[in-house]
Amino acid sequence: MRKGQNPAKFVTEVAKPERITAAVLNYIPFVSGFYTEALEVLKVSLESLRNDPGLPFDLMVFDNGSCPEVRDYLVAEKEAGRIQYLILSEKNMGKGGAWNVILAGAPGEIIAYADSDILYYPGWLSRSVELLETFPNVGMVTGRPFRTNPDFHSSTREWAEKNATLEAGCFIPWEKFWEFNRSLGQDEAENRKVYAETVDWKITYRPERSATAPGGSAQSKDLVAYAGASHWQFVAYKSTLAQFLPFEMDKPMGQVRQLDQRMNERGLLRLMVSDPLVMNLSNTTDYVKGVYAGKQPAPKRAGLVKRLVQAAPIKKALLAVYDQIFRWYYS
Repeated sequence: MRKGQNPAKFVTEVAKPERITAAVLNYIPFVSGFYTEALEVLKVSLESLRNDPGLPFDLMVFDNGSCPEVRDYLVAEKEAGRIQYLILSEKNMGKGGAWNVILAGAPGEIIAYADSDILYYPGWLSRSVELLETFPNVGMVTGRPFRTNPDFHSSTREWAEKNATLEAGCFIPWEKFWEFNRSLGQDEAENRKVYAETVDWKITYRPERSATAPGGSAQSKDLVAYAGASHWQFVAYKSTLAQFLPFEMDKPMGQVRQLDQRMNERGLLRLMVSDPLVMNLSNTTDYVKGVYAGKQPAPKRAGLVKRLVQAAPIKKALLAVYDQIFRWYYS
């Protein structure tokens, strides 16, 4: 027999989530080797995410089976009120499995998704949401212009040719182009070749007269965006993302371009803001210590041993051994 009344019956109000949920996917299986600085990268990322985003949001973190040190840090952040929703997965569900939980479960009307190695600049969220809410039929907005596969933004260009001003040219400065691709471990010589042979697709769009202006007479300002977006960081309506759920991926990585491709096939716009508001840190805080502090890290001449292990045949063999050891311990 029940004893007394449940106190929850007398609660007259419940907390409402923010309109925007910033959702971060994290995976750090150990804090050595490739992941030596990964926890520090995560800390820098979350701190910058909260630093002057331009709009209020709730933070959701989905941890995809990380090591105890990382889980302890995330739980402490949750207890301190810096994370509103924390999901700790016992196992690595892969990116597709994590997306199924995040994109369906985030309480906000708008989801600002990112991997856990992203550095954010002030205004990153408000600028992205401005494009999301002003352009019609937007699928996703990424907070940095960079050159993406044109096959994945053909629908965006087709729309822009009819409804806006579309220009093809070299609009992203080389320094910003290389800054981003360098963070992915790419080769400078190859990137200079790509930079010379490819183009940016710039869209200038003037919305219809503002309905909220007195008398509806005020002209809206021109908005500039670039064609393209990417799965590693984007802002989108939850209702739009729901069209593509569930994701069925049989590998933990490498198949996430499904979202880019399927949005384009559905005719949704895939846009990027006109200047860098997010940056990839990868697995190191070197960028924060160098470029973000106002100094470009000087290239260092590798020692003999390092040059030797970078030789193609040796590098391939060593990476194969590393991959097998990783699989033995973490598959």
